[in-house]
Amino acid sequence: MDTHPRWPVILLPGGILPVAAAYGALLAELGDEVDAHPKDLEMYAGDSVPPPGYSLETEIDGISRVADQAGFDTFHLVGYSAGGASSLAFASRHPDRLRSLVLMEPAAAGRFDQTPQEAAVFDRFRDIAALLPDEVMPAFVRNQLAPGIPPPPPPAGPPPPWMATRPRAIGGFLRAFDAFEPDLGAFRSFHRPVWFALGSLGNPHLYPRIAERLGRVFPDFTVEVFKGRHHFDPPHRVEPARVAAALRALWRRAEDRSGNA
Repeated sequence: MDTHPRWPVILLPGGILPVAAAYGALLAELGDEVDAHPKDLEMYAGDSVPPPGYSLETEIDGISRVADQAGFDTFHLVGYSAGGASSLAFASRHPDRLRSLVLMEPAAAGRFDQTPQEAAVFDRFRDIAALLPDEVMPAFVRNQLAPGIPPPPPPAGPPPPWMATRPRAIGGFLRAFDAFEPDLGAFRSFHRPVWFALGSLGNPHLYPRIAERLGRVFPDFTVEVFKGRHHFDPPHRVEPARVAAALRALWRRAEDRSGNA
């Protein structure tokens, strides 16, 4: 009988779906193997979006709060999109609290070593934030897909109430990303494993370039490519069994290396 303690895990969603919808399928696959604390982003924690004074430091503080409340001295951190950018920021500030880091197409990773093409993608994001509210989401989606890849069809039925806050949040996220530059020294000395999930159908000047840049600074960095996937049908939602298997392998390796149990 396996008596291994449950893995302590905090999971952060992207800037669109709430955390329950984002990680429900993956957590069902992992079951009782994890002491999971899925956490919504601090962007949506208050009455106003963005909250006053919002920055990635706000997200870092939120992760620390949840970890402390859970009794986690150290833990595995999983982040997708804006949650991935927040996870990178946390790793930059508090690397000693992490046993491993999972990044699923993080929305930003600082500006170090950006190519001109990658910088142009982020310039388009900044322009998108200034569009009319009903124009923001279609442009936001198109900027993240490879040429010729059609956007996903909208969900059936009326939009959920929380969707009204998402166009306003995009500008707040972009300002926060622009204001935060990670500590590359912290990344270079981070010897726990980092796993990056990458869809094959995304904008070739966005997430593949982020993965390439991060792979040059993290000592133990693995990219797993998911063929036929992009940012809006991410593998943790549509291939949860495969992602769960990858996470188990990552966490076992991290715990064997660190001696955590």
